[in-house]
Amino acid sequence: MSQHCDDLMTFLNESSSPFHAVSALAARLQKAGFTQIKQLDDVVLSPGSGYFVTANDSSIIAFRAGHGQPTDGLRIIGAHTDSPNLSVKPNPVKKRSGVVQLAVDVYGGALLNPWFDRDLSLAGRVSFVDQSGQLASRLIDFRRPIAIIPSLAIHLDRDANKNRSINPQTDILPILAGLSEDDATDFDLSALLSDQISSEYEDCSDVRVLDFELSLYDCQDASLVGLDNSFLASARLDNLLSCHAGLQALLAASDAHWSLLVCNDHEEVGSASSVGAQGPMLTDVLEFIAGSAAASRKLRDQSTLLSVDNAHAVHPNFSDRHDESHGPILNRGPVVKINRNQRYATSGEGSALMRLLAERTGVPLQHFVVRTDLGCGSTIGPITAAETGIRTIDLGLPTLAMHSIRELAGCADVEYLDRLLTAFYNRVA
Repeated sequence: MSQHCDDLMTFLNESSSPFHAVSALAARLQKAGFTQIKQLDDVVLSPGSGYFVTANDSSIIAFRAGHGQPTDGLRIIGAHTDSPNLSVKPNPVKKRSGVVQLAVDVYGGALLNPWFDRDLSLAGRVSFVDQSGQLASRLIDFRRPIAIIPSLAIHLDRDANKNRSINPQTDILPILAGLSEDDATDFDLSALLSDQISSEYEDCSDVRVLDFELSLYDCQDASLVGLDNSFLASARLDNLLSCHAGLQALLAASDAHWSLLVCNDHEEVGSASSVGAQGPMLTDVLEFIAGSAAASRKLRDQSTLLSVDNAHAVHPNFSDRHDESHGPILNRGPVVKINRNQRYATSGEGSALMRLLAERTGVPLQHFVVRTDLGCGSTIGPITAAETGIRTIDLGLPTLAMHSIRELAGCADVEYLDRLLTAFYNRVA
């Protein structure tokens, strides 16, 4: 169990943004012998070999070419690289009350209260003109506390503990730096970013920053918690935990069959983008693998996709928020997610396949159905199924504090999920 969690925690700490998550996934794939494809049409696939392709630096598809025919069907695992966060606006700098602040947007359905009083850093992608006059982009990560959003003292808000509401426009601007009373100079964010690029890349000194895609993140590393170290606490468990589990399974998959992992960006905001699950990335790769549009349709008819995204564990302080017969518990196994209104894509046949797979693998399995009087979230599962026609099953690891700046999962579940996904690729059922 420790080995599974140790590598996952390293990956979580490296993956401070979707860009950095894809970079970390790509590095692991290359170390395992996978070849990066720049142009799909330029590659002849070799049975037994691994390949991967990225888009926008924030989505990735990796696959292992099997020795059989791809039209016999692929086993596909899908996850997403993005997580709710605070994203820096294009003209963000505000100077007031002796400090420099950054204006931010809320990306996705973030729980905002946990962002207060945390040591925050900044990471993402910066675009600039280099010394030769060419447009270029690089990933940056300050990897140290450079910002904080202080709470208002209880003395100035006596009702703070009574279902406090947060105005995302005015209440969550982080403090980035102090200003002296006679400071007449403007704080130059572009210069700060240029210096950071220079410090991370030897070939990028003195660049002129044009734009950026940056987000704040919690500096605290992933860690094991509990007297018996039975829980894993970290930022971005939703859904980098699933990306890592899919990668581990792909690396352990037999090359007798075709196996594919897709990790899309923009799930938290609806997936409607060129690199989201509603975009063409997966269908383009499947058509390339199949060799033609007609063969791609046959391939998709014979394929199965697991949409792997976190599931809501029963919170011991709020157990009434779950249907009493469908409440997943931490460290009791992965969760099949079912919604008859198609917010999840699992059918009865899909659920039966997962039951058989879990039984043959010796992995405990749980089921989640939202309370009938509550709304239900969704995943890339129904979107990918609608775009591709592939039979899809929604699966996930039970998690507490989902969409918080720091989430909680069970360590035993990490190993269970790795085993189940590897068995799925290897056609144990």
